[in-house]
Amino acid sequence: MTTTASEPRVNNLSNQAEAAKRVLLLKPRGFCAGVVRAVDIVKIALDTFGAPIYVRKEIVHNRYVVSDLAKKGAIFVNELDEVPSGARVIFSAHGVSPAVRAVAKERGLKVIDATCPLVTKVHVEAIKFAKQGYSLVLVGHREHEEVEGTQGEAPEVTQVVSTVEEVNNLVVPDPDKVAYLTQTTLSLDEARDMIEALKKKFPNIVGPHAQDICYATENRQTAVKNVAHGADLVLVVGSKNSSNSNRLVEVSQNLGTNSYLIDKAEDIQPQWLNGVDNVAVTAGASAPEVLVQEVIEYLQTKGFGSVDEVEVMPENVRFGLPPEIVQAIKPAPGAVTVGA
Repeated sequence: MTTTASEPRVNNLSNQAEAAKRVLLLKPRGFCAGVVRAVDIVKIALDTFGAPIYVRKEIVHNRYVVSDLAKKGAIFVNELDEVPSGARVIFSAHGVSPAVRAVAKERGLKVIDATCPLVTKVHVEAIKFAKQGYSLVLVGHREHEEVEGTQGEAPEVTQVVSTVEEVNNLVVPDPDKVAYLTQTTLSLDEARDMIEALKKKFPNIVGPHAQDICYATENRQTAVKNVAHGADLVLVVGSKNSSNSNRLVEVSQNLGTNSYLIDKAEDIQPQWLNGVDNVAVTAGASAPEVLVQEVIEYLQTKGFGSVDEVEVMPENVRFGLPPEIVQAIKPAPGAVTVGA
């Protein structure tokens, strides 16, 4: 039976029929398709080409994932001038600007692009609108790598806005020739408010055919919205530089439920659990399941004996690997495939 956001399905995962204290384990949670793809790209590159493999910025915004890949031989750098000429480098899931691609080409780097396909979609939209002569308004958080990459597609005509006040202060050459795009990991509510303000200020503004906020960001926020009212506390597993994880905390707090962002179980402060009977646990799109399970195990030691998984909607998205990886792992001509 298919469940809807308004009618979450609850599966009791505990051997105890009822316990005084409960954990509500949200689903979907954790890795999205873009993160799975990006992490797989690094692992396959290491297996196929051998270490070291250089990665520009963090492949995804999660300390555990980055540390684990570094142990396997990935070398994370801030900029391409830290990569030896001719070496192999992976672009992170957040995407890069054309200027970064140009530097990679000049230095003869062997590029593997792990940009999330949903981020690539926003880049394509930016190029299209710029070519059509629009002034571009990019709704998002400055300094975030995704926003820097998207803005880099048309820097002369793109302005970034992060608040409704900034929208109200916008000045463009032609108010009737404006288009907007959004960062994929925004809060649905903050994006809505700023888009409404843009439409009020520029009645003829145009935008993408489908919203830019990614399915995983939306689904995890929807899950929090559906469960927060029944929880005394929401714990979000994710790193501090993860935009979508921070948004989950904000969604819960905006609904009046205490919420904290934690990298790992050890970050939980015992006083947070005082007077708490129901804890909802979720994870940002770049947080691995192993960290979620450690949080559950910790909570069980604190008397939360019942663990109920709350599925708000199914999530079955998969993305293919980039051609650089597909070509590298393709069987040689004439090779016999095991099991064929």
